[in-house]
Amino acid sequence: MDHHPNKVIIRSFTDKELTTLDSEFVLPINPEQYAQSFKAKFDAKVPKGAQGTDLKFQVSPPEELKLDFIFDSTGTVYGYAQEEGGQPKSVPRQIKEFKEVVYDLKGTVHQPKYLKVQWTDFVFYCTLTDLQITYTLFSADGTPLRAKLSCSFLNYRETRRRIREEGKSSPDLTHVRTVVKGDTLPLMVNTIYGEPDLYLEVALKNDLTNFRQLDAGSRLFFPPVDKSTT
Repeated sequence: MDHHPNKVIIRSFTDKELTTLDSEFVLPINPEQYAQSFKAKFDAKVPKGAQGTDLKFQVSPPEELKLDFIFDSTGTVYGYAQEEGGQPKSVPRQIKEFKEVVYDLKGTVHQPKYLKVQWTDFVFYCTLTDLQITYTLFSADGTPLRAKLSCSFLNYRETRRRIREEGKSSPDLTHVRTVVKGDTLPLMVNTIYGEPDLYLEVALKNDLTNFRQLDAGSRLFFPPVDKSTT
């Protein structure tokens, strides 16, 4: 049961499949807004002697998410939910706990943490790529009382999750297929690429010495192809 239905919750996981929960952090106050970034990369090379460009789609880089929010310990922010012993939790303590969830390396796992950012119905699987902390208010002794955090997250989807969600059969994508009885390489190649003549290239990629007889249950790798050159 989710005990923070209206708060931004960031959970970290120890595995790529995001099945083993490690820890979580609930933002004490929700951001006023969040920004998503979608991009498409094109090859805009111009042949010699040609005018204009013939844009050729290459790839869609992972989606980005940016969140800006504050940590506060003045006790003056309405709805703020970070307390310790009945008193506002210090800003340095809040930052420390936040970094432990989204950033700090744990044990021998020297890699970015796998994260799930959730705000009501919005869910974003990602890794943290940038964290900026700006201290904006201090006590008389120099202790930070308020800080603004700007976080950038890069969309991450483990391979099986990506294939399941996209359900695509585009020849521009990589495919792995399990051979079933009756399959032939030209038939499988034609299903994926729409070009049965590409079976020799696929056989080479899979080190097949006899592509006429496929072993049921074996797995074949079908790489992306540039059909404009075939």
